[in-house]
Formats: sequence, C-alpha cells, structure tokens
Amino acid sequence: MHRIGYLLSDGFQIMALATQAVFEYANETAGSPFYTMEHYSVEGGEVRSSIGLAVGTRAAGPRTQADTWIVAGVSDPVAMPARPDVLAFLRKAAGRARRVAAICTGGFVLAQAGLLDGRRATTHWAFAREMEARFPDIHVEADRIFIIDGSLWTSAGMTAGLDLALGMVEKDLGAEVARSVAHKLVMHQRRAGGQSQHSEMLDLAPKSDRIQNALNYARQNLTRPLTVEELAAAVHLSARQFSRVFTMETGQSPAKAVEGLRLEAARLMIEQSRHSLDVIAKETGFRDRRHLREAFVRGFGVPPQAVRREARSGA
Repeated sequence: MHRIGYLLSDGFQIMALATQAVFEYANETAGSPFYTMEHYSVEGGEVRSSIGLAVGTRAAGPRTQADTWIVAGVSDPVAMPARPDVLAFLRKAAGRARRVAAICTGGFVLAQAGLLDGRRATTHWAFAREMEARFPDIHVEADRIFIIDGSLWTSAGMTAGLDLALGMVEKDLGAEVARSVAHKLVMHQRRAGGQSQHSEMLDLAPKSDRIQNALNYARQNLTRPLTVEELAAAVHLSARQFSRVFTMETGQSPAKAVEGLRLEAARLMIEQSRHSLDVIAKETGFRDRRHLREAFVRGFGVPPQAVRREARSGA
C-alpha cells in the first residue's frame, strides 16, 4: 500500500485535490487499492481553500508518515509564505518519504524549506521569475509541465498537477496503467514532463468566433500553405478585411501566427514521436528539415535535435 499525504494550508488551491482522481482510477485499473490518500495540516482540523471551501485534515506530527507527500499551492506564494512549522515538518518528512511533490506554487514551500537547493524545479509560469529571483540556488525551468529531480517532483500550474500525478502512476504501476487512467479521465494526451507550458492558441486569444475559427482551420490544415486568402475564405471574409481584423484581435499577422502554430505542432511531434525531422517538417507545413530548423532556432532558441534529446532524457 502506497500512502499519499496531501499537505494543505489555509488558502490552498482546490485544483490540487483533483489529482486524487488520478490515483483513484489507478486503483481501479490496477484491480486493487494500491494508493491510499489522506489530508493533513500541521494543526489538523478544517483548512479553507482559496475559494472558501473547508476541508477536514488530520494533524501532521513528528510520527506522521507517508510514502509520497504532495504540497498544494496557494494563489499568491509571495503574499502567503509558508509558516515555519510547515517548513519544519516538511524537512523531517522529506527524509522519511519516498518522494515529495509540489503542485503549482507549492514549489515555493519546498523552496522555503531548502529542499530544492541545487536542484531543478518548475512552478506556475506567472511565478517562475519570482522563484528564480528569491531562490538563486534553484535551477528554475519555467517552460516545463513538471520536473523530477531525484525524490523531488514539482509541477507547473493547475492542470499540470494531473500530468505529475500520472507520471507517478507510470513510475509506480507502469505505462499501460497510466495510459488507461488518462483515457478514463478524458485527457486527450498524456503530457510528458518536458513539454512546454506555452500554448500558442492561448497566447493569441482572439475575441471573435471568426478569428478563432480561422485559427482552428489553420491548426487542422498545417500541411497546406495556408495563405491569407485561404484563411479569409474559410471564415467568409475578404483577405484585406481578414488581415486587418486578425492583427487587431491577436496582435500578430496571420503569417506570424501560423508559423507559431506550426512550431508548436512540430515541437509536440519532436517530443512525443520517433518520426524523422523530414517527416515532421512535412506534417507541420515547413518546406524541409532545414526550414524547420531555422524556424525552431528563431522561435525557441535551440535546434529541434536539442529538444528531442531533452525529451528523451526526461522520459
């Protein structure tokens, strides 16, 4: 039996508890209760989340043990630093546990406890620079879904905690169980930790349905040249009107946005597949692997081979 203890403090983000569904379905898939879960706080009793929902907890004392500790984040780790008794408990618990994990800004709690010194870690992208500035001994990698460094696991914000939990299931019970759990949770893909937190579609954030539909059309037809005229026709606008509205809503030209979508798709294929760069270039609309490499270096600062090596190393 693998015991998981969720360490909660007032103001914790309720999304952290969504990861319990991953372990619940892992038990169901495995056919036996491999995981047990319990909520803890240093004082015990009710702890309120950031939206005011009260959750009952057991007191975490000197003899409290768990195989895995998961620390929930708070909405603002700078304004709400961890209490000294929480940090003292974590320092002792880390020495007895198989692993310690932090979801979202929970990484700041591990950092304050000194557990991340000299290690790689990630957190919500909005607080990554703050973590880097406050804790210079930590190798912060802001553009990662989750990171495993020895027995310490850290994840990016919100839904990335589900990916971290699935990573634990894969490590404990194997890839087939993790795939089954992801399928039951209707997760359209199981993201490896090395994937980027960045989403080109979210960054563009168009305001109208027409421009959103044009972007969806582009993403579904990346193998095509995708001229302004084609995108405009797909949403029943003239090319001139489409270019004007697109730039006004997204802050980018259609050509620049399409290149961003191509790069995002190429990066996913590089991280997740074994296809050659020639195949990936063709599937994502680049002329050839040389064109793909030039765009990759321009967009990400590294060649595609470096991203593939890092993804395989992380796996």
